[in-house]
Amino acid sequence: MKNHIITILFLLLIYACGPSAEHDQHAGSDTAHSPEEPWKDSALVTLINPTNAFVVSSIPVTALVKRQEEIEIEALGSIAYDTRYVNNISSRVEGRIEKLYVRYRFQQVKKGQKIMEVYSPELVTAQEELLFLTKQDPDNQLMIQAAKQKLINLGMETVQVMEVVKSGKAKLTVTIYSAYSGHIHESGGNAMNNAPGAMKDLSLLTEELSLKEGMYLRKGQSVFTVFDPGKAWAVLNIYDENQALVKVGNPVRVVPETAPDKDFRARLDVLEPFYRKDQKTMTARVYFNNSVQHIPIGSQVRCTIFGNARDAQWLPKEAVLTMGLDKVVFLRSSGGFRASKVTTGVVHDGHVQIKSGLSATDSVAVNAQYLMDSESFIKVNKAS
Repeated sequence: MKNHIITILFLLLIYACGPSAEHDQHAGSDTAHSPEEPWKDSALVTLINPTNAFVVSSIPVTALVKRQEEIEIEALGSIAYDTRYVNNISSRVEGRIEKLYVRYRFQQVKKGQKIMEVYSPELVTAQEELLFLTKQDPDNQLMIQAAKQKLINLGMETVQVMEVVKSGKAKLTVTIYSAYSGHIHESGGNAMNNAPGAMKDLSLLTEELSLKEGMYLRKGQSVFTVFDPGKAWAVLNIYDENQALVKVGNPVRVVPETAPDKDFRARLDVLEPFYRKDQKTMTARVYFNNSVQHIPIGSQVRCTIFGNARDAQWLPKEAVLTMGLDKVVFLRSSGGFRASKVTTGVVHDGHVQIKSGLSATDSVAVNAQYLMDSESFIKVNKAS
């Protein structure tokens, strides 16, 4: 019993002395550090950084790579008529259509082919004037030549005028011939030049012409439009990120999707200085001779534009985060990453050109999206 009492007293003594010793230990520690240099734990400082300015992570990092890149840009587009070779067939006199030789849109016509026969009082009168001169005053060649030229100006062919003089009779109807070869369309209707580079509903393109026999024509009226399928251009769509890389004269390889074996080389001829309606891409044109390729108008094409080589500093595209108008990377710092704004250039082959905001010794997170919780939570340290 006596031994148990001694043991209990001994334990109480140890318990009473413990806090005092611990207090003495902390007191000694406080005296060891100067009040002007408070104790700090680096790991704790890292953890208590604001969450919108610092991310604790150990994901892989990457750095700027300086190299020269050969720029190749992929673009999609379609084949359209070259509107520089679109021609009109107009009526030079007032009259009535007696015979129509074309019936539907996209009908193929050749130069010199009959289009229609027209009865015109004005043409009949001009022919009778010529016949009167040849009969009553055959020596007055000046007036006779003027009368012949008038008929030619009114739309008659030279051969038709000579037939009138030879037969001695005026033609009641005069045949109008096409001066061009190509596909014929109705002027002012669903003509292809209303929307360059775009094909309309096929049912509208192949339906019959609204122009019929018996209809009247006005003087100067544009009756038909003729498109030359042998003269075409490839209309390409250039996305915003690639617009700074293309310029007029760049070599282009065009691969038609309907005939990949008919790929050909050309050059970029036009960069349209505006955005077409309902489009968010810049439009470029490549002219070529389609009489050799025979690519159907409206078919899709895939093009490779070869630009100039660019010597710059590059980062993987995944390392750069887009926040509206700002570009952000996560810069490696002690114990984690902090968001930092950078200025970027062109995007090519999965890499982004870095113009400013990073040095060659900086390391950034290889995947910026992985570190982002929400765009609204990121506080950016703008580069100086």
